[in-house]
Amino acid sequence: MRVIFATAELSPVATVGGLAAAAAGLGRELRRGGIDVDLVMPDYGNVALVDEVTFELDVPDWVGTATVRRGRHAEVGMLTLVSVPGIARPHPYLQADGSGWEDNSERFFRFSRALAALIERERPDLVHLNDWHTGSALAALGPDAPPTIVSIHNLAYQGVADDSWLERIGAHASHFEWWGGTNPLSGAIALADRIVAVSPHYAEEIQTPEDGFGLDGLLRDRHDVLLGILNGIDTDVWDPSSDPLIPANFTASSLEGKATCRGALVERLGFDADRIPLATVVTRLTDQKGIDLLVPLIPLLDQIPLRLGVLGSGDAALAADLHRLAAQHPESFAFVEGYDEALSHLMFAGADLFLMPSRFEPCGLTQMQAMRYGTPPVVTAVGGLVDTVPDVDRQRGGVGFVAAEATPEHLLAAMFRAARRLRTARDRTTLQKRIMSIDWSWSQPAQTYAALYADLIAAEQRS
Repeated sequence: MRVIFATAELSPVATVGGLAAAAAGLGRELRRGGIDVDLVMPDYGNVALVDEVTFELDVPDWVGTATVRRGRHAEVGMLTLVSVPGIARPHPYLQADGSGWEDNSERFFRFSRALAALIERERPDLVHLNDWHTGSALAALGPDAPPTIVSIHNLAYQGVADDSWLERIGAHASHFEWWGGTNPLSGAIALADRIVAVSPHYAEEIQTPEDGFGLDGLLRDRHDVLLGILNGIDTDVWDPSSDPLIPANFTASSLEGKATCRGALVERLGFDADRIPLATVVTRLTDQKGIDLLVPLIPLLDQIPLRLGVLGSGDAALAADLHRLAAQHPESFAFVEGYDEALSHLMFAGADLFLMPSRFEPCGLTQMQAMRYGTPPVVTAVGGLVDTVPDVDRQRGGVGFVAAEATPEHLLAAMFRAARRLRTARDRTTLQKRIMSIDWSWSQPAQTYAALYADLIAAEQRS
């Protein structure tokens, strides 16, 4: 089968969040399974392709010139880049000061309309769209369009714009009208043959008023075509047995290297070399990730006792608070602002615990990456964290520690439980070996997607 798989992000070509890793991981695994996946994304510029071919698409005048470059990327393989006026930027969404480009809606409406023209030209067996950036392509597809899937990686981002776009985006534009504006994600949800959330629990959450971001009613109306498929991670990149970015490699059967990594991390963060449990966080500093919930707990770390290191960037005010607390509590808290790839790997490999206090989390990748390195997670009971982290103290075969609510009080209780569990070497080692034995790869998710593709194509052929 031939599938057009469209995304605004794709690692390592353009990486902002989990969408990039998910698109790259799933696309790669589907190709391994024999599916002809055409990875399509915006041409943000400065991307080198080998054996490149180019052609233009037939699009309405308001789109401008739409040019396709197709060739082989050194790390991704075959890649299709679509250029429209305004799409090429140094960052897919953000200006240098962290604010969004003022014309983001226009940029991705143009891209989606060109994507629709590409679909009409190529006639794939199936189209798989990801998030709002690609959603309005469905407004322009004709009656002979192939089956379509839209994946929701984060419902909080919907790309809502003013109603002037309803006159331009296509014949099915009425489905995109949303409270006097144009919502590319709501229209895609209304028109897609299948809707996939990136974890089973998130598929349930987004049908509620609390977590539906205004689209819960529409999602409930379409519950019969909505399902959740848990993301995977790249287990070649996140592999403690061969990771070149950590000082010592290790496996579940030979954990000595983890102790070496722990020593290196303790030194890097400026802590004393003792057995006080060490927790880490690798994250974006946003409201979703709940790092502000840890702020009132930092003065209490020595009472658990627990040490904490945070690596992240984002909200400037929160970063300032974390810098202040690191200066006030250097014996128990360290903050590194920004993103450091090598340090992130060391923080997974060397930590005793990994904290993930998210207010909502569609799937989550870092809890799986942490467990891959034998580091039990402390998480909140939201989204994909529910699907991946059964609580050690509440379920046989549990893998982490779950705070029932995203509040400082519940997080503190979970941190106390986790630190207590780590005091016994036997319990600690048993848990480390258990979580390292879990298969977090894209193998099973890709098989589920492939079966879904086949079912939709077969149904289309029968109709």
